This record gives sequence, structure tokens and C-alpha cells, in this order.
Amino acid sequence: MIWRNFLTFKKFNDPVLAEDFGKLLKQNGFDFEIKDDNNFDPSFANNFSSKQYTIKLKPSDFEAVNELLLVSAKEEINLVDKDYYLYEFTDKELIEIVTKPEEWNEFDYLLAQKLLKERGKEINPEVVEVLKKQRQEDLAKPETAHKDWIVFGYIAAFSGGLIGIFIGWTIANGNKTLSDGTRVYTYAANERKHGRIIVIIGSIVFSISVLLRILYYLIRNINK
Repeated sequence: MIWRNFLTFKKFNDPVLAEDFGKLLKQNGFDFEIKDDNNFDPSFANNFSSKQYTIKLKPSDFEAVNELLLVSAKEEINLVDKDYYLYEFTDKELIEIVTKPEEWNEFDYLLAQKLLKERGKEINPEVVEVLKKQRQEDLAKPETAHKDWIVFGYIAAFSGGLIGIFIGWTIANGNKTLSDGTRVYTYAANERKHGRIIVIIGSIVFSISVLLRILYYLIRNINK
């Protein structure tokens, strides 16, 4: 069953990894959707790195699935070979993994903490939780749309309409999903306001251009 309120949780380039993750979710009773985002492109023929598979979940399941992944990673972490690439990371690089967990998989996140502990640089579990919370708050903060992008949106809206409408809609309604399933706007309120204005201007200009073309067509036919 496809749920309309499903949001993107993870993306994979490997269909086997996506399928294995789906099996894990199914075994633990989670509803999910695997979306094949691949489009045929001759220039990327047989290039698996260009393919993408998206796992979507209900927002209310995000935290539970994150916990499930951490539990699964804990069971595997003691079996890792010493030639695993994280063993070559510096302390600073390992700390960066701990402070930016959303950029890494759960296994690497836990292994980074384990390696730091073995090197005498353990990060207290309470501090880890504080770092995770702080990172979540940082990611929730709105981004700043480049001023040139907004200016171009206005120019496009006055010039032809459609491109301006697309840019304006993106600025006004763009959003991102956090690791706990919360959705927040991508851009700040004042920039979203510009986006809405660009959409209105673009819609008006596009409507006027369509009406003028219709009138021109009618007048030309009348004069024939």
C-alpha cells in the first residue's frame, strides 16, 4: 500500500541494499515504500552509481527506525575487520562523524565512537545526545536563498512567467525532512514571501501573454 504521507528516509544507489533494508523494515512491522527513481539515460547506461532507490516511511516511524538501525549496527560493530576504512581516520575526522550523524550510516556513526574510546578520546554519551540535538536544531534552521536567485526569479517572472513561477514556487514552498521525520521550510519567511510574490507576478504575466496570443490569433483570422 502506498501512503500519501510517506516521506523520504534513506536513498541507496545499490538495489540490493535497498531491498535488504526493505526486508529489515518488513520483519519489524514497519510500513514503507521503495521508489525506483531511475530514469533511462543513454549517457549513464550500465552505470549503477547513477541509479537511485528511495525508501519512504511514515514520519511517525522515523525515530523508531533510526533506533532499529542503531541496534542492528551495534550487533555488527564488533565483527568489523581492522582494515575497515574508518580505522585510517584521524581523531578529528572521527569526531566530525559523531557531530554530523545524518551524513553517515549508523554503523560508521557507532564505530567512530568506539574507535575514539579505544584511542582515549571517548565522547560521553550525554554529550553525544547534546550534539545530536544541536545538529538537529542547526539543520532545522532555514537556509539563505542566494540574492541573485531571487533577482533572477523576478526577472524571469516579468519576462515570460513560467520559469519565474517555478523559481518562486521553489523558494516559497521548498522543504526538507529532518531525521526525526519533521518537515521544515528550506528558506526563511522573508525569502518565502519573495517567492510568493514571484509566483503571483509570473502567473499574471503568463496569463496576459496567453490572452494576447489568443487575441492576436482571433484578430488575424477576422482580417483574413
